[in-house]
Amino acid sequence: MTRPVSIGLVRNIGIMAHIDAGKTTTTERILYYTGVLHRMGEVHEGTAFTDYMEQEKERGITITSAAVSCSWNGHTINIIDTPGHVDFTAEVQRSLRVLDGSIALFCAVAGVEPQSETVWHQANQYRVPRIAFVNKMDRVGANFPRVLEMMRARLGANPVAVQVPLGSEDTFRGVVDLIDRVAIIFDDENGEKFSLGPIPEEARQMADDARSLLVEAVAEQRDDLLERYLSGEEIQSDELRQAIRQATLNLTITPVFCGSSFKNKGVQQLLDGVVAYLPSPADVGTTNGHDVSDHDVIVQRKPLDTEPFSALAFKIITDPFVGRLTFIRIYSGSIKTGEQIFNVSNDKKERAGKILRMSANKREELEGAFAGDIVAIPSMRFTRTGDTLCDPKHPVLLESIQFSDPVINQAVEARTLADQDKLTESLHRLSEEDPTFRFHTDAESGQIIISGVGELHLEIIVDRLKREFNVPVKVGKPQVAYRETITSAARAEGKFIRSSVGKNQFGQVTIEVRPNDPGKGLEFTNELAPETLPELYVKSAEKGAIEALKVGPISGYPMIDIMAVLVDAAYNEDDATETAYAVASSIAAKDAARMANPVIMEPVFLVEVVTPEEYVGEVIADLSSRSGMVQGISQRDILQVVTALVPLSQLFGYVTQLRSLSQGRASYTMQFHGYEQAVRRS
Repeated sequence: MTRPVSIGLVRNIGIMAHIDAGKTTTTERILYYTGVLHRMGEVHEGTAFTDYMEQEKERGITITSAAVSCSWNGHTINIIDTPGHVDFTAEVQRSLRVLDGSIALFCAVAGVEPQSETVWHQANQYRVPRIAFVNKMDRVGANFPRVLEMMRARLGANPVAVQVPLGSEDTFRGVVDLIDRVAIIFDDENGEKFSLGPIPEEARQMADDARSLLVEAVAEQRDDLLERYLSGEEIQSDELRQAIRQATLNLTITPVFCGSSFKNKGVQQLLDGVVAYLPSPADVGTTNGHDVSDHDVIVQRKPLDTEPFSALAFKIITDPFVGRLTFIRIYSGSIKTGEQIFNVSNDKKERAGKILRMSANKREELEGAFAGDIVAIPSMRFTRTGDTLCDPKHPVLLESIQFSDPVINQAVEARTLADQDKLTESLHRLSEEDPTFRFHTDAESGQIIISGVGELHLEIIVDRLKREFNVPVKVGKPQVAYRETITSAARAEGKFIRSSVGKNQFGQVTIEVRPNDPGKGLEFTNELAPETLPELYVKSAEKGAIEALKVGPISGYPMIDIMAVLVDAAYNEDDATETAYAVASSIAAKDAARMANPVIMEPVFLVEVVTPEEYVGEVIADLSSRSGMVQGISQRDILQVVTALVPLSQLFGYVTQLRSLSQGRASYTMQFHGYEQAVRRS
């Protein structure tokens, strides 16, 4: 089994941006120019190659990240076209975890948009080198310098133009390559053909100024170049390229290209940039994992085919023809068809029956795969997103992928009883595919509650249930799970005296209920002297009191954070029974709870809102209007983080409101904090 191309000629890249910036169109053009496609598809016509789901074609958006492979100038490029909508950031997150580099796409008119910020910060988290492509230069309002300025201000980036546009809007006709100092003129309306020539006279001064900025920015990254630059020495094109590449890999600069994907202008040059400046798996270098028996011990894997096999499962999909497909990124070693591999994360063995190279929803069978490859393996039964796969003889545990928790819930139910089991099975398969989607059956209401990261996310889930799994469902809102508790201490006596079938039953106890510490639930304590009541009947009294306090006196909600104390009891050895003491204790506990000033409690969540500074005031005002108590404000990179405690009942629809007041630039997460007394709201 021989490797098709050297690992240094492999590029694993993603295309990331805000919705409607042109990611899918750019991918289509790349596939056309690299020979994968013979005809370019269009998003607006529903013919885009990577948008193959029905929901994607209808809405004109990308929902799942599609993996495609292509070749350019002897290099193999694995591309993942990621979604732009905020509800599907998990798709971007898991893609960035396994990619080596990325193309950040920006609209020349809108510049840095909200989702661009989110994915940029995710890429920072995973330290992914990026090049930028300013798309839609032919659109009215296109402004290349303004996009660079927005990248500096909003992203804290260091963008360096390696091209500048010749004209803009309807006069956009080409670009100036600042490294080689040539003009690239697109010869026809669709820009498929281009010619190289001297820089036009009217653009020469602009090009010289831009090149000076480029050389200065790059020279600052290397002392030897800076010295030569300051002494006025000319820096050659090849040296410049090498320095740009190194600075890009170090994440100190972001080379910026420009063009118009829809009109096929600038895409070939962007591909040259991918090859020139983005890293190969060899450049990324050693991957750190953990020893399976001792997680504090670091185990290193080099990106070599001779190393033991190690890979990360980063995505699972259900293919209508092949079934369950697991996408893996191989970090070291190689794998052949039919080989056994070990899933360290859940201690199971799997078999690679087939190895597939995926081009969106088309498949090519391979004999094997090597370090740096991204491939799919069908029919892996036990593997989940984030699991480590490795050589059984050399186990290693790679860092998994952390996903944010779901923030929005909905109740669903099958339309017919016959579909009930099918619904549960379908939800289970969807939760395997999507780690940000979860479901559970509410023990109190019996409803199936589905949870996701946004309303569109859940809308797509429900749509997929209907279309892919043929399970029509009814959707509604879940009820908030309220609780009850007491605010003062009270005691009451309970008696149970009965005679039946010649047998007397006697039980008499006094129970005092007291407020307990938050989070303690229901507890029982016996303060009687040992001789007052035998242990057998104390146990019966405990059982009766706890059962009685499970239902609150106000609205019947479960009670929490109460201490029930057995303070007195009468005992008749001849007539005492366990049932009598349990019933007597139940009566006493219920009566005491009624007298202890009971109140209704509601679930409160700790909400963390990450927002640009200009929206902090609106965010705090909105949280206050939702009965939220702001806990503090802190800084994270160039963003502000507002934390607050907010009742769950006030958080329905919050995701939509937050996007509205922050123009979509703020995001939030929430986690359960505890229960607090419910306030009557008008």
